[in-house]
Amino acid sequence: MQTRHYFYALLLTLSAFATVYTLAQGRDPASFPAQSIAWTAEREIRAFADEFTGITTNGQIVDGLFSIQPSDTDTNEVRDAATQFLQTLSAEQLGNTQYSADSLEWRRWANQSIYHREGISFDAMNELQKQAARNLLGLSLSAKGLTLAEDIMHLNETLGELNNNNFVEFGDGKYWLTFMGEPSATQPWGWQLEGHHLAINYFVLGNQVVMTPTFWGSEPAVATAGKYAGTRIMDEEQKKGLALIRSLNMQQQQAAIIMASKTANNIMTEAFSDNIVLDYAGIEVRDFTLEQKATLMDLIGLYIGNMSAEQAEVKMAEITSHLDSTWFAWIGDTQDNSVFYYRIQSPVLLIEFDHETPVGLTQYYPRGVPYREHIHSVVRTPNGNDYGKDLLRQHYASQAH
Repeated sequence: MQTRHYFYALLLTLSAFATVYTLAQGRDPASFPAQSIAWTAEREIRAFADEFTGITTNGQIVDGLFSIQPSDTDTNEVRDAATQFLQTLSAEQLGNTQYSADSLEWRRWANQSIYHREGISFDAMNELQKQAARNLLGLSLSAKGLTLAEDIMHLNETLGELNNNNFVEFGDGKYWLTFMGEPSATQPWGWQLEGHHLAINYFVLGNQVVMTPTFWGSEPAVATAGKYAGTRIMDEEQKKGLALIRSLNMQQQQAAIIMASKTANNIMTEAFSDNIVLDYAGIEVRDFTLEQKATLMDLIGLYIGNMSAEQAEVKMAEITSHLDSTWFAWIGDTQDNSVFYYRIQSPVLLIEFDHETPVGLTQYYPRGVPYREHIHSVVRTPNGNDYGKDLLRQHYASQAH
């Protein structure tokens, strides 16, 4: 892992060339592998120059937010499903797919299509492996979460269709699974699924689960034709976001809306942003009415509800315990067809939703203008527990002799 990381440093000089070449060639599938390697080199060296600390509001971690403690949840089925999947891999596939529990591989995910990925892709799996992988996802996620993940993968196929059948860069099978650690009842382990517009990091320690960072998005957001015609994502996340901002009175909206006009991409914590400093903005939830707080929790539940029901209940209880320390911010208008951004932020939760500018469909839509067909959203655990890092730190400290 470290050798590969240093090797990427030698490729930094290729980044400028790759950028120029990309602009000159457009979306040329033949140039995609070289672009991926150069882009990866530049982003990773920049992002991983510092050790992981986690997202904070002022550069300082708030201690004591997370602890290793038993709960009534059960991770046995997820563990068994992970073991069964790993047993389907050849020795060569396993060598490219399984890393240590504290591996830097956790942080090596990208919501962009251009990225040099490790693990095993769905394209490379046989039918038995695909079935085992889907079983793992189905046990780890809720039915809603599994559907959303698969719909994002399907819409990536649609994007390939809309780009002259470019299935070198895009496609429903271009999503990679990696595993960190050995599935265990007592030792830390986890899995990661990632590809274009989708990343799920699933850390397990005993019966505790941390499922962040997660990234959910797509371009387009709706398939109007092609193999997956009729597929659409995140309607409720948009509608309930609008319902929340509209539930605020005029004075509350003036505090919550930090920019009335949305003219660019506003999301801050997607890939390669593990250590970003992001202060609270907007309005404090402590000033909400009980009904407004319920509307907010309903919106949060859409994101947390992508986990299995048991794990989501635990996380929602944690979020509720910090509800009066939560902030809500909005950018953009509030009409039915508006483009907008919103952020929900507390000591233990960060959610961002953003309508983005065109990237993969600039042949159809004007560049630089946010539109509803390109969605980015991310869920994070601030203060050092993305990837379960704080739990992992406590576990290793307890094992020290």
